[in-house]
Formats: sequence, structure tokens, C-alpha cells
Amino acid sequence: MDDLPSTLKRSPKKAQRTWAKTHDSAVESYGEGERAHRAAFASLKHSFEKVDDRWKPKKRKGPSDPQAARSGRRARDAEGETFGGVDVYGNTKRDLYERARKLDVAGRSSMSKEELARAIAKKQ
Repeated sequence: MDDLPSTLKRSPKKAQRTWAKTHDSAVESYGEGERAHRAAFASLKHSFEKVDDRWKPKKRKGPSDPQAARSGRRARDAEGETFGGVDVYGNTKRDLYERARKLDVAGRSSMSKEELARAIAKKQ
């Protein structure tokens, strides 16, 4: 697991195993590269969310953003937004606002849920 992304090295072992197992399987299917990494992160984002500099278990399992909700060809061909691993579907606007407050995001009080998620992703 030496080739794990740095955020995963600081994350729970289950997150590391989820990413590594999916990545290895994707490499067998698609070869090494971006597609295998995307598949591994898509799998990871169903159970974990990026908080600060690591991945933490989500409150509920499932897709975290519009891109993660797609599958098959639609997922590969789409240029959907991923919100940098922030769980847009699993957090309320209030949850995201509080995270943005802790990160000292400017203008957070007038932001939509999606804008808060984007701002959090940039700050983490």
C-alpha cells in the first residue's frame, strides 16, 4: 500500500483497503492509469468522505455527488462535478456551512449548498 494517495495514508485502514482493492481490480480490467484511479475513488466515495486531509466514514453509504451517482458509460463519458470528495448528498447545508466556518471560508453565509461544497474542497 505504498502507492496510496497521501490523503489515504492518513485515513482509516478500511478506506485504504477499499481504495486499494478497487484500484487493483480496475488495473486488471483497464490497465494502470487515470481510469483505474477514478474507479477506486468512486468506490471509496460511497462509504467515505474527504474531511480536511483524510477520508472519514460517511453518515450514510451511497453516492456523494452527481458524478458518483452515475454508472457505466454515463460515468465515463460525463464531465460531472465531484466536489473534491465532499459528500454533498449526505450533508445538510447547515453541516457544510459549519465546516466552511471552521475553515474560515469567506462569503459562506450567502452560498448555496453546492457553493459551500466547492469552497470546502478548495480549502482542504
